Amino acid sequence: MNPSAEVSAPATLRDDTAFSIILAISCCHLLNDMMQSLMQASYPMVKASHSLSFAQIGWISLAYQTTASLLQPVIGYAADRRPAPFSLPAGTLFTAAGLAVFAMSSTYVWLVIGAMMLGLGSSVFHPESSRVARMASGTRHSLAQSLFQLGGNAGQAIGPLFAALIVVQWGQSSLVAFALLTLLSTAILWNVGVWYKHHGLPRLQRLRTPQKAHSAVPRETVIKGMAILLLLIFSKYAYVASLTNYYTFYLIERFHVSVVEAQVHLFLFLGALAAGTLAGGYWGDRFGRKNVIRFSVMGAIPFTLLLPFVDLAWTEVLTVLIGLTIASAFPAIVVFAQELMPARVGMVSGMMFGFSFGVAGLAAASFGHLADVYGIEMVYRLSAMLPLLGLLAIWLPDSRHDERSIA
Repeated sequence: MNPSAEVSAPATLRDDTAFSIILAISCCHLLNDMMQSLMQASYPMVKASHSLSFAQIGWISLAYQTTASLLQPVIGYAADRRPAPFSLPAGTLFTAAGLAVFAMSSTYVWLVIGAMMLGLGSSVFHPESSRVARMASGTRHSLAQSLFQLGGNAGQAIGPLFAALIVVQWGQSSLVAFALLTLLSTAILWNVGVWYKHHGLPRLQRLRTPQKAHSAVPRETVIKGMAILLLLIFSKYAYVASLTNYYTFYLIERFHVSVVEAQVHLFLFLGALAAGTLAGGYWGDRFGRKNVIRFSVMGAIPFTLLLPFVDLAWTEVLTVLIGLTIASAFPAIVVFAQELMPARVGMVSGMMFGFSFGVAGLAAASFGHLADVYGIEMVYRLSAMLPLLGLLAIWLPDSRHDERSIA
């Protein structure tokens, strides 16, 4: 094989990275995940106004995460077999309707229904939009995934600020105004769908062609790699669920801060997640996916173990360090999984996102019950052990990207 051909092909693809599409899908990810974050940030107010227990708050999160998780691998698999470029703008209508129902709910049942509708919108959005990011990536796969996920993390970070500035002041019904923002996302995604139909699919096929020239990844490697990646996602998202759902309650109960101040602290943590996601994508392309995954999931361990035992100032510092460290893994995890199964990009993306949503929902419900029985501080002492599962990253196999990088 001509060595110059091996160099020129990736260079051509690298120059062909469609940043405008990646940024468009990232912007829509911001709006989508901001709706979820607004719902979660409004929990203290909803808990007080509806006289809910921590367990009931956990069930609301589980309702959202379950509908958001179970359908994602199915939608991703269907998209691999029969692409649907315009499913993305259609999915935003469920997101808008879900937040509107949640905003106008006067009973607990309707709160749960609204959360489930929000989850349906996410189940359509995440696997297909991750697939679009792959189409537009050239060979900058980790960077494209991190830019896409940066939008989601930024949306999650902005949600608590809007909740503190608007929802706390104007009440639960003010969430309806934010639902109207999904119309902007619908317009952007319609244009992304046009690009997807005419340009994205040929690009994805071209990206797969060099992979097919190599021998398929051995079945044993795929099974081992996917099993470890799913366990790493479990440890990461179960722990993050303890912060995104109950961090404000923890700060209010232990340090006696106001609701607004607690939401600002949550914003700092979620902002650190966003920064860590972007850094992880860059490092994944530069240093190899496996190295970044190991650094991320094992590097967070000392910070999470210390968190339940420090004062407010160190709590703020440690949660920022945890966010920066733990978030850097997910772009590399998604791309690592896509490289293990290159012919099933949509299904793999749906599996990764769907599993992360499902884990977060189950963890939120479990932590809610624990908080009711043993107190919110006990939740953080127990959840601090979850990142220890990150030690499994030692046994990750090499992906093709990492093999080429080492070579």
